[in-house]
Amino acid sequence: MNSAVGANLSKEIVSARSRIYHFSVVIEKDKDGYFAFAPELQGCYTQGETYEKAIENIRDAIRLHVEDRLDGGEEIPQAESISLTSLEVAV
Repeated sequence: MNSAVGANLSKEIVSARSRIYHFSVVIEKDKDGYFAFAPELQGCYTQGETYEKAIENIRDAIRLHVEDRLDGGEEIPQAESISLTSLEVAV
């Protein structure tokens, strides 16, 4: 079997076993770069020097978080509805 066929077969096997999950992600700019977290997954957060790096890092963090939950037989929380707004608060 040539390597291209083997690579395609491996991708098909992974795709057949994979499930797609959708999570909301919040990315905030701060003095050190960008902070990213997934609200549905408590404790799942990361950072990056650039917006693109923060996206890459949170994707990896989510994948590892979900894999860990699946390995532990835990449920994967999914958002029912997402609402994002900003508020003014007088103090």
